[in-house]
Amino acid sequence: MKKLLLSFLFLGLMGISNAQDVAEPEFIGECLLIKNDQAAVPLEKQLAQNRTVASTGLILSGIGKVRSQLQIDGFTSSTKVGAADDVKIIIRNIDNMTDPMSIIKIFKFEVKKKYRRAELASISSFGSGKSNNLDYILFSGKKFGTSSYILKLSNPLSPGEYGITISNPNALDEKQTVVSSFSVE
Repeated sequence: MKKLLLSFLFLGLMGISNAQDVAEPEFIGECLLIKNDQAAVPLEKQLAQNRTVASTGLILSGIGKVRSQLQIDGFTSSTKVGAADDVKIIIRNIDNMTDPMSIIKIFKFEVKKKYRRAELASISSFGSGKSNNLDYILFSGKKFGTSSYILKLSNPLSPGEYGITISNPNALDEKQTVVSSFSVE
C-alpha cells in the first residue's frame, strides 16, 4: 500500500514539474516568445513615440485627414519567427485576473526605411473621426503561472512587423508607451 501511494505521489509531482517548462517572465510587462522547440526568447522592447501627421491635402487645400500614430525606431525587430510557426507569447502582468483581451493589444506595423508605425486614430476636415485604427491580431489567452498569461496568436500570421502593448488597469498614470515587437519572416 505504501509503495502504491508513493508511486502515485511521485507521478503526480512529475506531472506538476512538466506542466510548466518555461518560467514566468521576471518583470511586469515583459514578454517572452515561445518558439516551436519550447525555447523562450524575450521580445525586443522600445519606448514608443506618439506623433500627429496632417495629410498634404489638408495643408494645401484644407481638405484631408489628421492622423495620430505610434512609432518605434528601426525597420525590423531583432526577434524573429517563421510564418509557419505556432506563435505563443507569455506576458507577465500584475495579476492574471483580468481578461487579457481588455489589456493586451497585438497589432501589425506599417514598415518604413528607418521606423515602424501604426495608426491609432484619424479625423477628417469634415469632422468625421475614427479611433482604434490599429490592425489588430486575434489571440486566445489563458492564465500562466501566478501572474502571467500565455497567448496563442491566430495562424498563419502574414510576414511583417508586429507590436504588443500592455495596459495596466491598476495604474492611474501611464505616461510612456512600451512596445514589445517581433518579426514574422
